[in-house]
Order: sequence, then C-alpha cells, then structure tokens
Amino acid sequence: MPDSRPRWPGGSTAGPAPSPLLLSGVRLSDGRTADVLIGGRRIEAVGTAGSLGTQGTRLDLRGYLLLPAPAEPHAHSDTALTASPGQAGALTADDVRRRATEAALLQLSHGATALRAQVRVTTGTGLAPLDAVLKAGRSLRGLMDLTVVAVSGPLTGRAGADGLALLRDAVDRGADVVGGRPDLDPDPGGHAEAVLGLAAGHGLPVDLHTDADDPALLARYAAMAGEFGPGVSLGPCGGLSRLPEDMAAAAADRLAAAGVTVVCLPQGGCAGSRLRDTAPAGLLRAAGVRLAAGSGALRDAARPVGRGDPLEAAYLLAAQHGLDAAAAYDAVSATARAAMGLPEVRVEAGSPAELLAVRGDDLPGALSLAYSRIVVHRGRVVARTGAVREYRDRDRDPGTGSVREDRAPGGGVVRDASARGTAGVLGLPRQGRTGPGGEL
Repeated sequence: MPDSRPRWPGGSTAGPAPSPLLLSGVRLSDGRTADVLIGGRRIEAVGTAGSLGTQGTRLDLRGYLLLPAPAEPHAHSDTALTASPGQAGALTADDVRRRATEAALLQLSHGATALRAQVRVTTGTGLAPLDAVLKAGRSLRGLMDLTVVAVSGPLTGRAGADGLALLRDAVDRGADVVGGRPDLDPDPGGHAEAVLGLAAGHGLPVDLHTDADDPALLARYAAMAGEFGPGVSLGPCGGLSRLPEDMAAAAADRLAAAGVTVVCLPQGGCAGSRLRDTAPAGLLRAAGVRLAAGSGALRDAARPVGRGDPLEAAYLLAAQHGLDAAAAYDAVSATARAAMGLPEVRVEAGSPAELLAVRGDDLPGALSLAYSRIVVHRGRVVARTGAVREYRDRDRDPGTGSVREDRAPGGGVVRDASARGTAGVLGLPRQGRTGPGGEL
C-alpha cells in the first residue's frame, strides 16, 4: 500500500465539485429502467431511460442495479489483516495505518462509502493506533468517509482512572465516537455510565461493544441510553440469541423504547466478543429495534477469514435470519448510515450521490451473486470491481482456435474461444460494458 494518498486515475481526492455524471439505462429497485444524472455531489435528476443528456461523463449501466451505497458501521481497522502471512506482528503505527488503509479500500471496493472504525485505546495500546487510523482516514478523504470509535479498556476499579484519562485524550485527539467494552470491565454498568457521561460532555455518539447476554445489564444499558437520547449503538449483541425467547423479546422491547441501534455481525463475533453468535435479527426488527449490520473482524486473530463486504452481511441476514432482501439491505445501507449520523440516501433528485451499481436485475439476485460493482461517492466514481466467468467448451475441437460470438440475454456478448492446446474455453459475458475511461 503506497504512503501517498490513494487517487482514482485521472482525478483528485479533493477540490472542486465533480463534473456531471450520467448513469444511463440503469435498473432501479422498483423495476424501472432509468437515467440518473448526478450534478456535483447530489443526484440532479432521475428520468426514463434515454431521456437525460449530459455535457459530462456518461456511463452505460444496462444490466446493473442502482442502490443507495452501503456503509460499514462496525469495522476493527486497527487489527485488520493481521492474520495474513507476515502481518501477525505488524503493530507499529505505520503498520496500523497501512493495514487500516488497505482494509478500508477493500471495503470501498465492495461498495461501502462510509466506515466506522473501532480502535482500541487502552493503557496497553496507548494512542498510537488511534493516531494511525485517523491518519488513514485523512488519506482517504475524497474516496470515502472514515470515522473513528475510541474503544476503551477498563474504566472502573484500579485501572479505571488511567483508562478514563486516556479515553478523554482520545476524544481530544479527534475520535468521532466514544466507545467502550463493558463486558471486559469489573463493573460493566459503571463502565457504560462512564462512556455515556464522557460522550454527553463532548456532544458525541456512543458505541458499546457487548455480547448482551445478561438481561439485567442490558436493561440497565437501555435505561441509560434512553436518558442519553439518540446516538447510542450496541453491538454485536450475539448473546441475545442465547436467551429464552421471552427474555430476548423483553430485552428487544426495552432497546426499541430507548431508541438504541443494534449493530449485528452476521458473520459472527469479533475481537472483544466471547460469543460467535449473531443477534436475532428477525426478533429485533419485529420489536421495532433499529437494526444495522456490519462486518466486524477482517482477517485478524479473532477471525482469520472475512470479506468486509456489506452485501455479504445482507445476504446472510436474508439467507439465514429470515429477513427479506429489502430489509436485509436496509440494515447495511439506510439504517447503518443513520446509526453513523449520515444523511439519508435515495435514488431521487436532491439526494446525496452515494451510490452502488451492482450487476443484477433485482435485489435478491444482486445479493446472491454481488459481482461487478461500481461505487459512487460524492458524485464521483471511486471504485470499480469486475468479474469474468469462463467455462470449458466440451464440444469443441481443442485445436481449432475458432471464436463464435452470440448475444446473451440482456444484451451481453457470449464469446466462445478455444485455446490452441488441450482445452477449449467458453468465455461468458464480461460482467461490464465499455464506457468512458474503459471497461466498467
């Protein structure tokens, strides 16, 4: 990962508003095919396909579904990618900055234009990891928005005074959110109270990392959050799934009444979690709890595997937790953005131009395959990811070297090309189209 600020080829990460951008022939979630004109950092117009023109850039997005961009509400940026070969000991400030930047760009390529990074701030780590992730966030300006949660160690008992002083220093240093891990404190309730008090004094939101497997403590958190007001998130709350159904339902009712957002992790627990369960998404939504979904650990010691992909989180909610595709995607987009204090995004005039175009005809199909993505942040294309599928042609004479082209459903080209050798290859449509600046 280069030390210089990442840049999209041919553009800068800051400066004047981008030139107009027309997304042509794209499918909307309601089934319509439309042109979407982006002017500056907002959507300027949405019209029927072929009805809008532009003096700027035009992208042919036939075969793509256009969605509000997802956001990542729970990423562990300071420990990301430490399970990779040669990275286990990469804990210096420069290492943390490099890995946090690389992980954020990976998540951007999946479509997340905003990311909330959990960073440990303890007497053991000091403020160096926080400074490193803040520096990574500054280097990514113009590509995505990265905010930082300072996650404290113990705030009560003997170590409490030092921990609280360090957390205050983290806020003064630029942390955007006050976080805590009450499960790891001798006095979990006192820990949460200290976090909420510090956040209230600075006008900042709160993000508590908890398994939520103790109904009495959870009721106390909900009561404190209700007094605090909007801006409190709890996650990953996997312990709720282990409670008897009536107790879990009562806890969900309290969280809903308090206005708390639960950030679940469909891939399972992460660093600081004792449990690998996922919060009961259907039960929480039925109770009226604001449910967001994140990725959590990204290839660290707690989770050596992980994609950091919001569409995978939505897929898991739909495939394993009973949510329909729209509700599952809402958890990684609209509700995740609201939990992070970001403006609402709709594919309509006047909305912020934070968009994801993904290959597919409808949302269930896009969540099932989720390939070939184009990401728009503040009115600019900031990331593109493509995919090619190829299959062996069992009926071809491998020595002919001939090529046959046919039109595939949806207008793509099926390219059938056999190699001169032992195997013929059928190259199905490249999952993208040629547009300004090259293939999408």
